[in-house]
Amino acid sequence: MKRKFIQFFNTILINGYFKGFLSGKIYQGKLKKICVPGLNCYSCPGALGSCPIGSLQAVLGSYKYKISMYVTGFLIFFGALMGRFVCGWLCPFGLLQELLYKIKSVKTRLPKWTTYIKYVVLLVFVIILPLMWTNDFGMGDPTFCKYICPAGTLEGGIPLLILNKGLRSAAGVLFTWKISILILIIIASIFIFRPFCKVLCPLGAIYALFNPISLYRYSVDDNKCTKCGKCSTVCKMDVDIYKTPNSTECIRCGECVEECPTSAIKKGILSDK
Repeated sequence: MKRKFIQFFNTILINGYFKGFLSGKIYQGKLKKICVPGLNCYSCPGALGSCPIGSLQAVLGSYKYKISMYVTGFLIFFGALMGRFVCGWLCPFGLLQELLYKIKSVKTRLPKWTTYIKYVVLLVFVIILPLMWTNDFGMGDPTFCKYICPAGTLEGGIPLLILNKGLRSAAGVLFTWKISILILIIIASIFIFRPFCKVLCPLGAIYALFNPISLYRYSVDDNKCTKCGKCSTVCKMDVDIYKTPNSTECIRCGECVEECPTSAIKKGILSDK
């Protein structure tokens, strides 16, 4: 319940421009220059900050923009500090997937190899294509946001189309494609825990790279661990915690810590030192 409260609170906090949901206009104030840790669309009518993935794509085309150093530093800072804790506690789209998973249904798990797809998405759609497709000002084309991101469709595309008649008339094949991806993710989330986070999220891929070295980490006391496997059974991200407590797939939800019968799993800043 504590984690859910923080997830809800953060979602409301970073989308606190409620006037935007009435006017259909995007907030353009000074706060928009600041990135938020999780995946939250810049174009959401209520968004007060910027999405780090969208910002990264926009500035990759030119080293001249100071903001590029800011975005890179921002991701390194949060990654080195807490890794995928951001995914588990601060991402609005992650919260939505978890709520959908609570719907009663037959649950299933994805093959582990599918978790590597998000690194391909990061490399191709967030780095390579924005570097190749730039405008005269050196700003990269946000290919991930434009062609894949279901969070952007839900938070930005749909509300803006509802609130702006002109945009509704301009919606075409691309929006249909984006809606199809969103619907697929929504349906999949009922049966699979956080399918977008596991398979497609490039922000999750970035934070995952920092999981083994982040300051906030998990550790297992070998003297207490009986290798009963209860932590692995309860883990919805399919991680064998007692084997790899700082796996790249761990979102630091803490369920394994609560489930461990011998209190062998610890969490905190440099807890394995």
